[in-house]
Amino acid sequence: MTKRLSRSPESFLPLTPVAFEILLALAEGERHGYEVMLEIERRSAGRISPNPGTLYRALDRLVQEGLLTSAVHAAEGESRRVFSVSPLGRAVAAAEAGRLSDQVLAARSLRLFKRGGA
Repeated sequence: MTKRLSRSPESFLPLTPVAFEILLALAEGERHGYEVMLEIERRSAGRISPNPGTLYRALDRLVQEGLLTSAVHAAEGESRRVFSVSPLGRAVAAAEAGRLSDQVLAARSLRLFKRGGA
């Protein structure tokens, strides 16, 4: 795990769209997988709707890479696995946001994209 933590955030870039959406969905706090899926759908106004298999594979991969942490919480007789963004995951999300921002600025300079939409 020490090797993973010594990686720079930029070494994870570019993120897949699903991975970035997961990090955004968890930026304000922990959620279980179904809540992550609902938040992605809500935030993207339904444009992104990951199927459960894709979502849970991505969640597991992000945990293995050290970008997320997970824990099992038991409540009302049922247990749920909840996910949180790790400090490394937060740094990677910030780096990805910066990378995407640079791309948008380049598109604007080429008059391919105007503020507020194409």
